[in-house]
Amino acid sequence: MNLVCNNQTLDLSRPVVMGVLNVTPDSFSDGGRYASLDNAVQHARQLFSEGAAILDIGGESTRPGAEPVSLDQELQRVIPVIEAIRLAGITTPISIDTSKPEVMRAAVAAGAGMINDVCALQQPGALQAAADAGVAVCLMHMQGDPQKMQDNPQYDSVTGDIMHFLEQRIAACVEAGIPRERIVLDPGFGFGKTQEQNYTLLAELQRIGTMGLPVLVGLSRKSMIGAVLDAGVDQRLYGSLAAAVIAVMSGANIVRVHDVGATIDAIKVCMAVMMA
Repeated sequence: MNLVCNNQTLDLSRPVVMGVLNVTPDSFSDGGRYASLDNAVQHARQLFSEGAAILDIGGESTRPGAEPVSLDQELQRVIPVIEAIRLAGITTPISIDTSKPEVMRAAVAAGAGMINDVCALQQPGALQAAADAGVAVCLMHMQGDPQKMQDNPQYDSVTGDIMHFLEQRIAACVEAGIPRERIVLDPGFGFGKTQEQNYTLLAELQRIGTMGLPVLVGLSRKSMIGAVLDAGVDQRLYGSLAAAVIAVMSGANIVRVHDVGATIDAIKVCMAVMMA
């Protein structure tokens, strides 16, 4: 299974790791740490050297309760970073984590090969921008919006409801001219889901894979890990590795993480078991 990211191809015959690069002051895990251009590029080098198959760059926090940022502010945060990463000779495919069509277009023009949208291309103009860009897209499920998504999320069947939503978004993408070969699905752990719902979803993750498209999961350092461990963000590595291994054994193709090297090691051992 391959995923075409603009002029680069991502080999998904084995699970790969997506490295998180948030250039925001308020992301839940690393807010402010990579807000400067030099720090962002340095961290991109580190993620690349540790083996990240793709870099996910975000300029607007989507943590629970996060406030939206303006278009100009998001552009000023992410576009110079994408350009600098390419000038630095870092060849890893780049994903732009945004819901704004203007940011999608500018990021692809600067060198991004994937659009990773927590709103699944539902914002006005986003679907057309993604279709015009001709790059890979990741459709994520989120109930509500970041400001209120954790207030009281409810489902008839969490996995079934998510699959129904994703099926609708896939159909919208295909109708807009985005072929299925360019689509990745993200069930949206932590986005409008209780702790119990998150773990039910993880236990049933294999069902998402039956939809026939690559599956991306973002579990790294999230509150669902912290709640089980009773641990702060910086103490959630081992729990995150456990969740990553469970996800891979349940069919995840792309694992979005903060700790690239450690996750790659865990996945290698996981794959040795799966291929035995």
